[in-house]
Amino acid sequence: MQVTFDQILATLGSGVPVLLAQLGATIILLGIGVLVYQAITPFHEKRLIAQGNVAAGIVLSGSVLALAIPLAATLATSSLLVDIIVWGVVALVIQLLTFVVVALMFRGLKAGVEAGNVAAALGLASAQVAVALLNAGAMAG
Repeated sequence: MQVTFDQILATLGSGVPVLLAQLGATIILLGIGVLVYQAITPFHEKRLIAQGNVAAGIVLSGSVLALAIPLAATLATSSLLVDIIVWGVVALVIQLLTFVVVALMFRGLKAGVEAGNVAAALGLASAQVAVALLNAGAMAG
């Protein structure tokens, strides 16, 4: 079967609005997740990063990636917008709880990150990304 240019345009015409709605919802979920994450952390990453604190940059970068990974899996495996939103919220809750648990396990995390302790930052970031990958795999089924 030969696909014509008109068929490609018709497919794009029906698919692009769906893509934009799903991507937009996922980006909004990511933004909400990052804002909630920043509200629950004991340190102020933006201020620390502005001061040149590499550890804070690692922590925030790891957290954003950890929030995005399961959202990407949800986006890739769900075809309905409501499905993406519901599972996206579940993914964010799991990732935010991961931060809380890891922060409780690492004594002195706040002081370490504020002091620029890259080792502490990498420990937190890697734990969050590891759980994000497992979370994404579980959501992808």
